[in-house]
Amino acid sequence: MFIIRPYIETDLEDIIQLWERCDLTRPWNNPEIDIFRKAAQKDDLFLVAVKDQFIIATLMGGYDGHRGWINYLAVHPNHQRNGVATALIQHLEKRLIALGCPEIQLLVQKEFIDIQNFYEQLGYDEKEVVCLAKRLIHDH
Repeated sequence: MFIIRPYIETDLEDIIQLWERCDLTRPWNNPEIDIFRKAAQKDDLFLVAVKDQFIIATLMGGYDGHRGWINYLAVHPNHQRNGVATALIQHLEKRLIALGCPEIQLLVQKEFIDIQNFYEQLGYDEKEVVCLAKRLIHDH
């Protein structure tokens, strides 16, 4: 079994290692800075799954008053396909509902078909939208 709890400061290095192991880090996003920015919000929507005192999964949730968001869902390869990701998502959804959040969204790169299928099994539908972005702060 595992427990789900909000992020605490001492999780930082373990989370970065997990994200690197899961190939979630990108050159344009400094994971340490992303974690510091999220922790500064103090909204308890950055969740970790812990088993035997080790972080086995993360989910960085957000809520902007209009929509909820899922970012940095990562499950250690040794713990995948055991319900950890589903439990994290369901936990976040409950927290967002309690905040009055009417809708949750996430972005998945087109080539990750397995990840898209996973979310579809949880009731998420693809929306016909164009995602536009502008980098405001260059961390590297």
